[in-house]
Amino acid sequence: MILLASRSPQRRALLGALGVEFRVVAPRADEGEDPLANARAKAREVAERAGVPEGGAVLGADTEVLLEGRVLGKPADAAAARRELEALSGRSHAVRTAICMITRRDQREVVDETRVTFRPLGPAAIDWYVGTGEWRDRAGGYAIQGAGAALVARIEGDYTTVVGLPMGRLAGLLEELGLAPSADGPSPR
Repeated sequence: MILLASRSPQRRALLGALGVEFRVVAPRADEGEDPLANARAKAREVAERAGVPEGGAVLGADTEVLLEGRVLGKPADAAAARRELEALSGRSHAVRTAICMITRRDQREVVDETRVTFRPLGPAAIDWYVGTGEWRDRAGGYAIQGAGAALVARIEGDYTTVVGLPMGRLAGLLEELGLAPSADGPSPR
């Protein structure tokens, strides 16, 4: 059993695709700008409050968008979303997702980075995307798994890192910790 310390429906869907048994425990941790510190704080807070399941783990994750070293957070309103999209237009940026997994014996952390390049966006394209409302509660003001895909020219790296949970890296951690699904279910650790 994995306790997912995240409110993100995208993270729920990705973790569910791995076939591991999990349940969501919304974290109460404060977030700063460092995604690894945020992932760690979320996992630790849930582990302290809900406990680490026997033979399972607590998983925290956080994503940040960086444009030339500057963190683009979650836009507060449509005007901020518009400014972020204008800044990203025709340019490449980094998306980093950090994960922290806590078992009763161990704590593992991973940070994965993917480069995303936006196509040049005119005012009409930006107005359209802002009008979708999809930018709300999204680092960088877009969701690549939704209508935001229309803004992207290319990616270099793991698509799931941009969505919010680097699946290849997570699967490797689950295997290392003996929590990967198998025909007999996950092996306890």
